[in-house]
Amino acid sequence: MNAEGELASAINELGGIAMGLMWPILGGYVAFSIADRPGLVPGMVAGMIASSMNAGFLGALLGGFLAGYTVYGLKKVLKLPPAFSGLLPVLILPVVSVLLVGLVMKFIVGIPITALNEGITNWLNSLSGMNSVLLGLLLGGMMAIDLAGPIGKAAYFFGVASLTNLGAGETSMVMAAVMISGMVPPLAMALSSTVLGKNLYSKEEREAGKSAWVLGLSFISEGAIPFAAADPIRVLASVTVGSAITGALSMIFKCGIAVPHGGFFVFLIPGAVENVLLYVLALAIGTAVSGFLVTAVKVFSQKKQTAKE
Repeated sequence: MNAEGELASAINELGGIAMGLMWPILGGYVAFSIADRPGLVPGMVAGMIASSMNAGFLGALLGGFLAGYTVYGLKKVLKLPPAFSGLLPVLILPVVSVLLVGLVMKFIVGIPITALNEGITNWLNSLSGMNSVLLGLLLGGMMAIDLAGPIGKAAYFFGVASLTNLGAGETSMVMAAVMISGMVPPLAMALSSTVLGKNLYSKEEREAGKSAWVLGLSFISEGAIPFAAADPIRVLASVTVGSAITGALSMIFKCGIAVPHGGFFVFLIPGAVENVLLYVLALAIGTAVSGFLVTAVKVFSQKKQTAKE
């Protein structure tokens, strides 16, 4: 399947390239929302640097804000004579902002993010003997807190490492908790935006919610990113609660899995998932908790805003 020239390998490569665009585009359009078109390029550069550092969603989001406000500030500060004003948006702003943002991302933001990633990985390795339910709760929350950022990646690779010494027919409870928890964020946002609280979301978000059903079932946590980018605090807090509950339930139900990825489609493979019906139940409970929670929080926020007006 991985041989060069084969269809599966080509599709896998294409998918990797497409997914690699996610963080540059997120960074670019966050910057665009702040500084208009001049913010697009430095924002995308910041997103690319975040991707190269495995900083994920939070790194790209931070880079987008950094780029946007850098360009916004430069537009206020840099004043050129009328004869040279045309150089500002096409030459001076892009060059100066890319240089500033790139250096800050590389040498200031990158150092703590790399240290955080290494620290989390070492910390997880020290928790191997921890109570399984607490470990599931912790790993579940980590899978949602930054949507495939450094924290989520550390939890995922910790789960993958638990598969390395499995014998024939054996499954990993740790990997099972990690995967099922990572499916909750997009499914919860799909539930909220297409079923529970349609009026709380824009037309674009409702359309993204339809795609999030498929992404969630495929164990692609990034399906929740459009919602988190628009409302990070409420969305990330809500999906983290549901994911943590799902991780703990997966451990309580003693669910296990023999593969590192695949989402719902793995459930259909005989022997790949242990206690598959309880595994589905854990997913349903976590999705419902997060879906209802994020809807309730958004309703409360909307009412509070209306009362102020």
